[in-house]
Amino acid sequence: MRVVSLVPSLTEAVARTVPGALVGATDWCTHPAGLDVVRVGGTKNPQTDRILSLAPDLVIANEEENRAPDLDALRAAGAEVLVTEVRTVPQAFTELDRTLTACGASSRPRWLDEAEGAWAAPPAPERRATAVVPIWRRPWMVLGRDTFAGDVLARLGVDHLYAAHPERYPRIPVDELRAARPDVVVLPDEPYRFTADDGPEAFPGLPCALVDGRYLTWYGPSLAEAPRVLAAALRAAHR
Repeated sequence: MRVVSLVPSLTEAVARTVPGALVGATDWCTHPAGLDVVRVGGTKNPQTDRILSLAPDLVIANEEENRAPDLDALRAAGAEVLVTEVRTVPQAFTELDRTLTACGASSRPRWLDEAEGAWAAPPAPERRATAVVPIWRRPWMVLGRDTFAGDVLARLGVDHLYAAHPERYPRIPVDELRAARPDVVVLPDEPYRFTADDGPEAFPGLPCALVDGRYLTWYGPSLAEAPRVLAAALRAAHR
């Protein structure tokens, strides 16, 4: 089986589960460290010619991370493309199982069982909290409706304030975000790299939780540790 992955979290999942199956991955596929495969460009601008030159048996993609025209071009050239849709934590487990099976996994990996177990009983907060979750600035954009990261946070007791917005990633002026007075501002390090010096200063007087985007937005082996790591980061914001 020769697999090209256009999704960083799926790259990590396949590399951990079916060693040797991956022959290509995007420039943004950073896990596992030292992954030695051909790089095929970004998630939004993959080099279709390079992908096809690898003669993949399967290209794995995601309906949100990858653009339909690129996937259509691969199909038109004869490549088989598997497209995942992940909007909730349970859906992540279902899609991971489907993807790994398609990539040649002979059995369900232990890390997937561990991840499902971790999310069956995530750390319980003392009380539910409200949040805004910026994912970009210049312009400011936040989590809106129907997102995987939003479902992750909800299962940890955090309800983001734009969950009912008609857009999935709405542009909201920062003054409006501050005026919403959330209990916490959740600042991931991807897709925009928020840091202690870039992000919290825009929300004076509000607790800010700096979180590793891999635990908030990736669906793969990191799911096993995500409840513990994210819960700790959320608690730290209130100290």
